[in-house]
Amino acid sequence: MADCPKERKPPRFPDFIQLIDMASESVGGKILFATDDFFSPAENLLKSDAPHFKEHEYTEFGKWMDGWETRWRRIPGHDWCIIKLGIQGIIRGFDVDISYFEGNYAPRMSIQAANYPADKLPELPERGPRLGTAATAEEFEAISELKSENWSYLVPIAELQPGKRGSSHNYFPANVYQRWTHIRLNIFPDGGIARFRVYGTGQKDWTATDPKEALDLVTIANGGICVGFSNTYFGHPNNIIGVGIAKSIADGWTTARRLDRPPVLERDENGILLVPGCEWAVFRLAHPGVITQIEIDTKYFKGNFPDNCQLDGCILTSQEEEDMIKQNWSLPDHKWKSLLPATKLLPNQNNLFDSLTLELQDVITHAKLTIAPDGGVSRLRLKGFPSSICLLRPREKPTSRLSVKPGFRANL
Repeated sequence: MADCPKERKPPRFPDFIQLIDMASESVGGKILFATDDFFSPAENLLKSDAPHFKEHEYTEFGKWMDGWETRWRRIPGHDWCIIKLGIQGIIRGFDVDISYFEGNYAPRMSIQAANYPADKLPELPERGPRLGTAATAEEFEAISELKSENWSYLVPIAELQPGKRGSSHNYFPANVYQRWTHIRLNIFPDGGIARFRVYGTGQKDWTATDPKEALDLVTIANGGICVGFSNTYFGHPNNIIGVGIAKSIADGWTTARRLDRPPVLERDENGILLVPGCEWAVFRLAHPGVITQIEIDTKYFKGNFPDNCQLDGCILTSQEEEDMIKQNWSLPDHKWKSLLPATKLLPNQNNLFDSLTLELQDVITHAKLTIAPDGGVSRLRLKGFPSSICLLRPREKPTSRLSVKPGFRANL
């Protein structure tokens, strides 16, 4: 009798991939230097889309590849590149993706980082078109001023493992929680990598801000982060505090349809649907502050936008936040301050509201967005003014639901 096939378990992914890719070209990430770009330039590493393969396409230098691929090294040394992060801040982990590089991927790599002040950077030559080229003596001399070989190691030398053809992700957590601005990616000795993702949260220099300018206090680029949610059927709530306008519905947060809705829906006198349930997400602000304006963008959500939403805020210490995460945010109602009462939302547009704290001037550290009964949102912006009150001390280690061993990979 034939053995019954075993049930295939879904792949496990590290939590940090729900954060923003701080090196992506879409947020301003940039290649400053690469030792070699012979088969394909290092700029491909930072593309925001997934790598793809063109079976019959070649360049004058060899097979066309969607990634960074150096020549087969015949001289001493190894290849490496320098990346300027588009968002500077705390790095939580990396994805070294070698998809489609089946016989020519880099067998080993390591990752170093530095916090380099912008005014201390040397003048570097513009890279320009790089296909078929290697770094010049002038470029080597300029980049040597960074002394990048002495930068801190976030990932020591590690082997890369291929997976399925179009999905060869190698995940590495970062355990040094401080602000970084630049990355040195080393490959040993040569080869190719399709994409390089640097996941984390921004860390803004609040001392350099204009006190009269309203800032987005929840955006992940400044250090905001989702710390709790009710449902993530499609897309994580961290998506809605991402950078810029959403690119598609996949770049937002969508919940499953609630099954507790009544068979026939009715509205109250204010036009709000009468439903028993709702979905929610809680965000820690990048900095304690007073919220004056609320933007809830439903762009792309035309047939699945929420009927209504409300926004509440509270002030918590780090320990209180950790307790709430363990209790799935069962915070007593009287702890929440209303920033926006239940309010109708319109589809496929940016819904703008004034916060109730415009008059109350209440400082908050956390905000809770509630949508009813279900649906999706593409962006949340909470604009206001940072407060000098700072109850949230930086943690030595962030709270995480999933521990990831170095070199963890998911092959789909």
